[in-house]
Amino acid sequence: MISNQILQNTIEGLKSIVRVDFCIMDTDGKETASTREELSGCGPEAEKFAKSPADSQEIQGCQYFKIFDEQQLEYILVAEGTGEDVYTVGKVAAFQIQNLLVAYKERFDKDNFIKNLLLDNLLLIDIYSRAKKLHIQTDVKRVVMIIETAETRDSNVLEIMRGFFAASIRDFVTAVDENSVILVRDLSEGDGFKDLAREIDRIAHSVEALLVKENMRDIHIAYGTVVKEIKEVSRSYKEARMAMDVGKIFFDERNVIAYSELGIGRLIYQLPIPLCKMFIREIFGGKSPDDFDEETLTTISKFFENSLNVSETSRQLFIHRNTLVYRLDKLQKSTGLDLRVFEDAITFRIALMVVKYMNYMESFEY
Repeated sequence: MISNQILQNTIEGLKSIVRVDFCIMDTDGKETASTREELSGCGPEAEKFAKSPADSQEIQGCQYFKIFDEQQLEYILVAEGTGEDVYTVGKVAAFQIQNLLVAYKERFDKDNFIKNLLLDNLLLIDIYSRAKKLHIQTDVKRVVMIIETAETRDSNVLEIMRGFFAASIRDFVTAVDENSVILVRDLSEGDGFKDLAREIDRIAHSVEALLVKENMRDIHIAYGTVVKEIKEVSRSYKEARMAMDVGKIFFDERNVIAYSELGIGRLIYQLPIPLCKMFIREIFGGKSPDDFDEETLTTISKFFENSLNVSETSRQLFIHRNTLVYRLDKLQKSTGLDLRVFEDAITFRIALMVVKYMNYMESFEY
């Protein structure tokens, strides 16, 4: 549960303070961490000591101490040297490591709880009973944020995020797969913010700035809505997951996206592909918006950007107003939709989004 590297860092830190060499061994006398290579030869004595009833013992110029985890013998600590001073230092070191085991076990238990909470793997009664046991508040505001980068699979994004939020014991950073890191952000102090949504967006952009500083690429951050009960955290996670997927389809130019900003894209994302294909056939016949030339697509995009304003669109495209009208008339003849009519414009806009969704989904089939 606790890594050997953590144990190694701990005893090296202790040595730098007390000037005593240490070695941590398992109950079979195998070295786990050591500040001096020669202490690894104490394995046979450590194995014998593990089977003895004593909690500490002086053997061949070294002090041996037992380290327990809930009454279960976990490690043997060897402190080089004899005398009262070394004995006291060894007892302090053993106590420190034992507390470290407890802290990491609690962290593991909380992490496991949060993972199961996000994935809806807990019964309602279990959620509240385990939260109480782990001293996790159940009735505070929280939001779930998902972070993905091109390096998520191969780098220490999870540890970077844990380090960034280490100061807050009420936030949780975990991962349920190798593709993303999940932040469950405590917003219990959110009542002090004039605009909670803006504060959440600020947090998301702070995370983005951190990852950019760490030279991460293709950063995508999505978050759900704020929930007030711990049982609703999984809903915020599902919303964040949908925001991540929909954002990549319809908002690919944005690195940060909120579930509340998805609009109609949220509905299109939930449509089955056969229904989408039938809709496109009904609107365009045997054609597809992908068949339009670049000039037509640019005209359509700019026309929508300017809220169907012919004069403003022609100005931004640097063309005569009559030229734009000609293009719109030509499009109407080929599709039967007049983009100057609001209902036809809405239909065309939705059709473009449906095609984009279909292309995105079909790209994963190959």
